[in-house]
Amino acid sequence: MNISNYIQDLLYRYECVVLPGFGAFLAHKQSAFIDENSNEFFPPKKVISFNRQLIRNDGLLANYIAEVENVKYQTANNMIQEYVYDLESSLQNASKARLENIGELYLDSEDKLQFEPVTNVNFLTQSFGLDTYKALPVNREVYKKQVSELEEKAPITFTPESKRSSIWKYAAIGLIALGVSSFAGLNIYSSQVTKHNIAEQQEAETQLQEQIQQATFVIDNPLPAVTFEVEKQSGNYHVVAGAFRVEENAQTKVDELKAEGFKARLLGVNKYGLHQVVYSSHQTRREAINKLYAVKKTNDAAWLLVQEL
Repeated sequence: MNISNYIQDLLYRYECVVLPGFGAFLAHKQSAFIDENSNEFFPPKKVISFNRQLIRNDGLLANYIAEVENVKYQTANNMIQEYVYDLESSLQNASKARLENIGELYLDSEDKLQFEPVTNVNFLTQSFGLDTYKALPVNREVYKKQVSELEEKAPITFTPESKRSSIWKYAAIGLIALGVSSFAGLNIYSSQVTKHNIAEQQEAETQLQEQIQQATFVIDNPLPAVTFEVEKQSGNYHVVAGAFRVEENAQTKVDELKAEGFKARLLGVNKYGLHQVVYSSHQTRREAINKLYAVKKTNDAAWLLVQEL
């Protein structure tokens, strides 16, 4: 089993995948661009980078391995620790370690850890099937020169038969010109009708506004304004309490968390058919991480989900 395969799967769906005790792989969106030097078009993609400072276990990788391998959460953590040990050993012995389809970690001349991502994998699912291509410039001067040379070698001469055929050609051109002029006249007429309709519509709207203004009235004793403070349950960052195969069990978990004072709710069913229960949803990653650290004091299996609703 290769842990890098699971990291790769998660990078397609999340912006940050932490390898506990080692570091985190971050995915940043990059817009499409054209290389002016090579005339190559590059589609939008996710650029992968590595941060050595983010080593705290957020539960994302361990929970994913536990689901896929059908093992306990602690067993998944042990598998991750063994993989981290192998990476550290490879860096010490060979000064480099490769993560398949993700990139290569290596130590530079100052023994600082560097990361080189792969370039042949695009982790942005919206760009699936798009590839780079090179546009060749059109050299019009070359074709112009070739045409001039041909005209010099084979000048055009008219014979009586060619003159007769030319008359028919001119007649055909005249018919085409007549059709074009008729089409242009039709366009002018259509444009005049459109302008007339727009003018009539504007006049009707003006009359309607005048009637609305005449019907406006003032309340002498308006009711006092009432404001409500509603806690928002929106955002793309969700603190997940757990995922359940049976929806009834998931709803039971929601009721338990609400009894403890959390604004818990069902987030929906993921692609594995599991009903996800969240403590809360947040607009920013920082708010979600702060909430995650707080709930991990009582639920170490809680983890952060980044998903647009």
